[in-house]
Amino acid sequence: MSRTKFIFVTGGVSSSLGKGVTVAALGCLLESRGYTVSLQKMDPYINIDPGTMSPYQHGEVYVTADGAETDLDLGYYERFTHSKLTRKNSVSTGQIYNTVIQRERKGDYLGRTVQVVPHITNEIRNRMYIVAREENPDFIIVEIGGTVGDIESIPFLEAIRQMRYEHGSSNVLFVHLTLVPTITAAGEAKTKPTQHSVKELLGLGIQPDILVCRVSQPMTKEMKNKLSLFCNVKEENVISASDISTSIYEIPKMYKEEKLDEVVLKTMGMELRESNFSEWDKMVKGLLTTKQTVQIAVVGKYISLQDAYRSIYESLSHGGIAHDTKVEFIKVDPENLNKDSYVEILKKYTVF
Repeated sequence: MSRTKFIFVTGGVSSSLGKGVTVAALGCLLESRGYTVSLQKMDPYINIDPGTMSPYQHGEVYVTADGAETDLDLGYYERFTHSKLTRKNSVSTGQIYNTVIQRERKGDYLGRTVQVVPHITNEIRNRMYIVAREENPDFIIVEIGGTVGDIESIPFLEAIRQMRYEHGSSNVLFVHLTLVPTITAAGEAKTKPTQHSVKELLGLGIQPDILVCRVSQPMTKEMKNKLSLFCNVKEENVISASDISTSIYEIPKMYKEEKLDEVVLKTMGMELRESNFSEWDKMVKGLLTTKQTVQIAVVGKYISLQDAYRSIYESLSHGGIAHDTKVEFIKVDPENLNKDSYVEILKKYTVF
């Protein structure tokens, strides 16, 4: 545990910016340089786990090797890295409060007043330390769910602030993923929302070390310089995360070109080992240059939501890579099938 370093990824301005994929891609890049990583998701909802949540609310439930029902982001973590995740890698506010309340009922706090600080924040930190003790990786990358400014995530942000205070900047790094929107009429990217998001973090005692900015087009040097000045972040630590039109598996390459892994290692004072990215490049090339196409029909109750069957889509696509085959999915709503029409509709597809 003593050698483990913590990287915390927060999100600002908007939800659904891709923190999970960013965390997974960073893990992929660090592994390519010979470091070991583990990944953890902190969800601010009060549910114990997503197992009882509607897919319309939260996408699919990703089941880990030990049977834990977890957030779908853990699927991205495992697909992008060599990490084998378990229930300890998925933490929710509900789990934290449940543990603290059970301890209070047993008298573990010896009659003291149980509070958010320090009892809830200590338990949040303890969940990170458990991963560090049991796995002893070089890095633990922790995704803080929600958006900065949400009331639900404040205890998690306070906990990671305390981690930085206790362990120092060489052992704890803050990455803030934010949106730099483009106003269509003017065609101009606006940095003001990001500036305000960083100020919100500063108000909670957290100074981001790295800014990762979601943009529709690559950021100019002038934009990076402006964000560097107003957000108190080094210019080389402002990373452009442009939209990817082909495959999410190109995202690690994009971050590699932006030198995200180099910036992380330099900021934390770690050795910049040689990167071996050839296997990943080979896989992505195989995904994008296929020799044939197969259509597979997927029939499901929640088929209108892309993330409801994410692991099925990804696993079939991965199988296609091994056979130089592009997999096209035909989504079929079972409400449109009946005993007279289903054979006619489905007979031209491989059905899953």
